[in-house]
Amino acid sequence: MAFTHSLLQLPPIHSLKLSTPFLHGSTPLSLFSKPTSSLTSPIPQSHSFTFLPPIRAMKSIQGKVVCATNDKTVAVEVVRLAPHPKYKRRVRKRKKYQAHDPDNKFKVGDIVQLEKTRPISKTKTFLAVPMPNRNLKKKDTEKEELGIPLESQQQA
Repeated sequence: MAFTHSLLQLPPIHSLKLSTPFLHGSTPLSLFSKPTSSLTSPIPQSHSFTFLPPIRAMKSIQGKVVCATNDKTVAVEVVRLAPHPKYKRRVRKRKKYQAHDPDNKFKVGDIVQLEKTRPISKTKTFLAVPMPNRNLKKKDTEKEELGIPLESQQQA
């Protein structure tokens, strides 16, 4: 006990004096600079970054409009393929999203692309954008380019 008492000899509490400039507000904070870390080098002012590209967690998804009765809102069904948890076979998963349609231009059956935006309402966080039409039939243009009429078009 005497050994631990000699190791832990502390000065009496009344002799401890706290000498800090912040004790009674004697030094204003504006005189001190921001603390810097020695681990990170400061960025030179000539290389300051003014523009950072936004981080897009979810780029876009596409689906089919299944309901267009609400004003400025369409319900879009998105179908994706995901592996079955037990059988590992790919199965179709369907999910419906509410999307903003400001001009009410989409009808049931239209294929739209959903872009992630800020929350418009409690359930609407997507903007419906029209998809380019991929069902352009080039058969008519091929007939004219060849210049040879088909058998069904020839006069008998």
